[in-house]
Amino acid sequence: MYKETDFTKISAEVLEQLQKGAFLTVSDGERTNTMTIGWGSVGFVWKKPIFMVMVRYSRYTHEIISKAKEFTVSVPLGGQLKDALNVCGKKSGRDIDKFKECSLKTEKGLAVDTPIISDCDAHIECRIVYRQGMDGNSLAGDINKNCYSTKDYHVLYYGEILKAYKK
Repeated sequence: MYKETDFTKISAEVLEQLQKGAFLTVSDGERTNTMTIGWGSVGFVWKKPIFMVMVRYSRYTHEIISKAKEFTVSVPLGGQLKDALNVCGKKSGRDIDKFKECSLKTEKGLAVDTPIISDCDAHIECRIVYRQGMDGNSLAGDINKNCYSTKDYHVLYYGEILKAYKK
């Protein structure tokens, strides 16, 4: 059973787990995909609670989220789903059905149509309020060199947090 909470009450746990991996799930009405994310940001922007996620242009998820209006982030706080996080971070939804391959159970979000990963402990549902592709020329040299040696930059998606809840 889930209990709705203010996102600030779970943000420390979410950000700690994010470094180990969480699931970003997106849907464009026709296709749904999930991928492992390890980078993101939580805060207040434009007088709204925001979760910012990053998706590389080369990812199948980018094809979907570029047409989407929302996303969900599902966070396995209890250390579960390590194998699924590994698969969803290394394999493309172009090639496999990650939900089937990893036996990931989903359910509809409470505030959005995009599903959540049921076996996770915390969930954040967001409405995309801003998207911006990165400009490599504006990045610090060490970050550009260490994180973007192939110039496969991210698009930043700012999602207004509509719901946050935890088991």
